[in-house]
Amino acid sequence: MTPQFEKKTINLLPGRRTYFSSDFHLGVPSLAASREREKLIVSWLDHIQHDAQVVFLVGDIFDFWFEYNKAVPKGFVRFLGKLAELSDRGIELVLFTGNHDMWMFDYLESEIGATIYRDPVSFTFQSETGTRTMLVGHGDGLGPGDNTYKFLKKIFRNPFFQFIFRLAHPDLGIWIAMEWSKRSRLANVNKGEERYLGEAHEWILQYCKEIEINLHHDFYVFGHRHLVLDLNVSKTSRYINLGEWVTQQYYAVFDGRNLELKKVVAAEYEAK
Repeated sequence: MTPQFEKKTINLLPGRRTYFSSDFHLGVPSLAASREREKLIVSWLDHIQHDAQVVFLVGDIFDFWFEYNKAVPKGFVRFLGKLAELSDRGIELVLFTGNHDMWMFDYLESEIGATIYRDPVSFTFQSETGTRTMLVGHGDGLGPGDNTYKFLKKIFRNPFFQFIFRLAHPDLGIWIAMEWSKRSRLANVNKGEERYLGEAHEWILQYCKEIEINLHHDFYVFGHRHLVLDLNVSKTSRYINLGEWVTQQYYAVFDGRNLELKKVVAAEYEAK
C-alpha cells in the first residue's frame, strides 16, 4: 500500500534555484570541529543566497536538539542568525526533522519562519521549463530492515515520552542526550566511512522503488545515509542522497528541470 504523502506546490521563479543539503550534525565530533563546520555552512549559505528561492535542510541539522518550554540548546548562533537573515530576505526555508533532531517543535518556525516537516513530502515544482515532482524527506526508518530503530522512533516521537523528558532540567536532559550522541556514526568518524552496500541493501533506494511503482516522482531526495548517491529508481526517476557535512560537504541544486549534486569547495568561498 502506497503511503499518503502531504503534497505541496512550489512555483519556481525564472532564474531562481532550490537548494538541498542535509546532515550537518552540528555539535560533533568536537565543539571546535563543529564551529569550523558551522562557519563553512554559513559561507555556503552566503554563496547561494543570490539566486536561492527555497533552501531545504533535510534533517539531522543538529546532532542533538530538544526544545523545552523556555530553553533550547546553546550554540549555533552563526548558523541560526544566517537562517534568520535568509528568511528576512524572502528566501523560503524548509526543514525536515531527522533522527537526531526529531524533537524540533515550533521554535524555528516562530523565530525564523521556517516550515518544518517530520515525514516525507511530495513536492510539485512548476517553472517556465515545465513541471517536476520530488519526494523529499530525511530517510530514517524507511524501507525494509532497521527494525530496532523503527521501534525506538515510535517511542521518541510519542508525546508522552517527550513530556517525561521535558520534566528533566535542561542541563541534565541535554547532558544525557550528548552522552548518547557520542555513540553516533559521525561522532566516531575515524572508524571508517560509509560504503555503498549494493542496490538490494540500500533501504532508502528500495523504499523509493516501492513508491515509484504506484506514484511517480522525477526525483527522490533524502539524507540520513551519510553517503552521497545518485542512483536510478526507474528509467525516468532518480534517487539523490545528500550525504553529510562532517567529512563530505555536498549539496544539490535544482533549476526547475535538472537536479545536480555539487561539492562545497571552501577555497572558492574564501577567495570571494
